[in-house]
Amino acid sequence: MGSGIFNLGTRALLANQTVMDTIAHNISNANTEGYSRQEVKLATEGGRYTGAGFYGRGVRVETVGRSTDANLIREASSTASVMAADTARLDKLKQLEKTFPTGESGLGYAASQLLNAFVDVANQPQDMSARQVVLARTEDFTSRMRTAAEQLIDLQAGVFGDLQNSALQVNTLTTGIAQLNDQIAATMGAGHDPNDLLDQRDLMVNKLSKLVQVTTVLADDQSLTVMVGGGQALVQGNQASSMSVVKDEFDPAQGRLTLTTGTKTVKFNETLLGAGAIAGLLKVQDKDIPAARNLLGQMSAALSWRLNQQQSFGLDLGKPASAGKPLLSDPQSSMAVLASIKNTSSLTTPPVNMTLIDGRQLQPEDYTFEADPNAPGQYLMTRSSDPNTVFSVADGSIVDGFRINITAAIPNGDKFVLRPVGNAARNLQAVMDKPIGIAASSPYVATTNAANKGTGTVSSLSISSTPNPAQPPTAGGTLKVVFTSGTGNYDLEFPAGTPIASGTWTPGQPISYNGFDLKLNGVPSQGDTINVTPTAYPNANNGNALALLDLRDEDLVGRSITDTNYDGVDDNGLADAPGANITNAYSQAIGSIGVRVQGAQTSADISQSLASNAKEALVNKTGVNLDEEAARMIQFQQSYQAAAKILQIAQSIFDTLLQTAAG
Repeated sequence: MGSGIFNLGTRALLANQTVMDTIAHNISNANTEGYSRQEVKLATEGGRYTGAGFYGRGVRVETVGRSTDANLIREASSTASVMAADTARLDKLKQLEKTFPTGESGLGYAASQLLNAFVDVANQPQDMSARQVVLARTEDFTSRMRTAAEQLIDLQAGVFGDLQNSALQVNTLTTGIAQLNDQIAATMGAGHDPNDLLDQRDLMVNKLSKLVQVTTVLADDQSLTVMVGGGQALVQGNQASSMSVVKDEFDPAQGRLTLTTGTKTVKFNETLLGAGAIAGLLKVQDKDIPAARNLLGQMSAALSWRLNQQQSFGLDLGKPASAGKPLLSDPQSSMAVLASIKNTSSLTTPPVNMTLIDGRQLQPEDYTFEADPNAPGQYLMTRSSDPNTVFSVADGSIVDGFRINITAAIPNGDKFVLRPVGNAARNLQAVMDKPIGIAASSPYVATTNAANKGTGTVSSLSISSTPNPAQPPTAGGTLKVVFTSGTGNYDLEFPAGTPIASGTWTPGQPISYNGFDLKLNGVPSQGDTINVTPTAYPNANNGNALALLDLRDEDLVGRSITDTNYDGVDDNGLADAPGANITNAYSQAIGSIGVRVQGAQTSADISQSLASNAKEALVNKTGVNLDEEAARMIQFQQSYQAAAKILQIAQSIFDTLLQTAAG
């Protein structure tokens, strides 16, 4: 009898001590990241058969389990992955947004100040101080453009560095998970779960999910296979793959992911990443930064091309006066062709290049380019904004304001990226440093006949597009405008008496011919004439300064032609897209970036809320409630004391028996 009660008391004492040890372990780790509450599972010790029935033998500790829920763990990791992607992208977009400041510090303001500076030049063409202001405004605008472009370059460098750091963290975590897999599998033979090791592994998987979205498969030995990117294994058993960041095959400033398993290295399929901070960084690198860079480049290239063009139409103050030289660097020099490092054709001189035709038609795009394997002499292109739409071009085709030039055979499989505007802002320079070089004068002047009867006078004569030198007035001589009726009908005569064109003048609209725009004030009468002749005194003429000033309101950014065949011929008589003036173009760029930031902010707020809810649900299931643990500690303390009382009584009974036997 004594040994029975002794065994019952001892088992009860040890069981309650084990429970209290576990409760103390829970309380100690209440604030430990990733810890799951543990609980002792008690069971009745099997009864001992006697002739009088089965006698109970007390309690035994079956195992120590942990509170867990695979579905909640999976949901917490998944939502944390999405939140990390949205947060990483939002952080970078907020930095990118600073590249497009508003108000007087903005690029739109600097561009408008540059064009507004021609007001004083138009009022006083000979004033050197007014001309010097134009040069100063030009330098300020180009400086701001370069600064903005450099900020984007720095941002991309930061993204590249973050990708490298994230890849190192992935490798550290996958190595740790593989090591834990080995330890867990080795201890599972004892028949009990290594709770703390399982918690550590779940925590590492959760941290890994914040970098790359992963899926997991549990093996029979409780080791975990971790997969990413549509089934590529990061961890399998006790083996971990290694993630690396390498330079992009076209642009070395961009990073690409590779995965090394054993001795085999493969390019990572980034489109299957799903979520995680790395996916967010890649979206910034592949979508957001290029879009911002191309918007800046488009504005820079369009304004510099059009400003230089209009400058070339005028006369400077040289002795003798000559056609105006460029104010800004030529955007043609910034048009780049990026060759894949995998190409078999020449990398130093790509067999394709671009010629700028019209800077106003340039679009904020990069283009992929390769030979069409099914059509010799044809080439396939896609735009960065629509990579799923492929269109065909040939040597000499005009696309979005530039011409495709094929200089050598392009083997099938060789790929290129055409970047017509991406480098324009970075390379923009003010190239004129002499005030007399500003071409304020029109090379031709329009004068009214003294015998005219109407009120029509010349407002300005300027050139808006490159004239044909074989046509008047550039062909030499006098171009005469003769009004044939009081309703605005007119003939153009060259030489006098020989009509070469006719039209109808409308108040507020210019009379245009061969690139020349003649603007009138008042209303001419029938028989009135206007003569267009070469400018005799360029230092007193402001015709081209007025044309340069008019660029403020000209839609010179982002014009497009409706030309699906890209042969330069408009299709079906459809109207061209008008584009935007430089100020509106910058406002649209700010709006475009703002939409990205706002969308990213909304996504980040939503994903953060979902992640918080999922984490809260997991903590409610697996976390330690200190009040509950304290109550349980008191409960089992009382049980422990009762078990100790059993042993005390057993000792007293045993002593009495000994005394009786001795006496």
